[in-house]
Amino acid sequence: MAGHNKWSSIKHKKGAADAKRGKVFTKLIKEITVAARMGGGDPAANPRLRHAINQAKAQNMPKDNLERAIKKGTGELEGVDYEEIVYEGYGPGGVAVLVECLTDNRNRTIAEVRHAFSKAGGNVGTDGCVAWMFDKKGLISVSKADADEDTLMELALDAGAEDIKEEGDGFDVITMPDDFDAVRDALEGAEIKFEVAEITMLPQNYTKVEGREAEQMCRFMDVLDDCDDVQKFYTNADIPDDVLNAL
Repeated sequence: MAGHNKWSSIKHKKGAADAKRGKVFTKLIKEITVAARMGGGDPAANPRLRHAINQAKAQNMPKDNLERAIKKGTGELEGVDYEEIVYEGYGPGGVAVLVECLTDNRNRTIAEVRHAFSKAGGNVGTDGCVAWMFDKKGLISVSKADADEDTLMELALDAGAEDIKEEGDGFDVITMPDDFDAVRDALEGAEIKFEVAEITMLPQNYTKVEGREAEQMCRFMDVLDDCDDVQKFYTNADIPDDVLNAL
């Protein structure tokens, strides 16, 4: 089982606890604000905002919080001007790592990201050093308990999905970014539940990490997850199930 998708599922399951601490809401509000600033406040005409709103609703964000974030982005309310930065580097065992940040203080953010890499035995690299190893895709993860393979395949492929892969106790539906909404809507219309639904960066190939390096990688991902300025991160680490499940 590759680490990336399993980690996404783990994050989903612990999302309710994180939301109570405000971590998830803080990151979603940032994303909604930036999406509205860049593409306008109408989700029908702004795919990035539409995806962020869907994520916020999945985490049961109050409607007032959501609307305020949009208004801060469109300038109707005063808000912080966030900068988007992507850092690339290498984690334990030389695995590739992409880190997407939204920050109002570039110096603070790079210091935190460098510290996280260094503590894990990795390092931040130059722009483009690992980005070429990833493809931007839509990802929808469905448990086998919520859909049989034939039904899921028929619905997803008819709606424009690129591929469906069996992953442990579930299926990963892969789409091109432009087809993501149509496939997600088709599954929702058929009342098929999903554990993860996001536009993401999928690695072209995976690097297996085991033993101490696998444990270091899990701790590293936890540190990145807890960093307020880090919105999302992606890795090509293939981490054993027993290490991930120990979380």
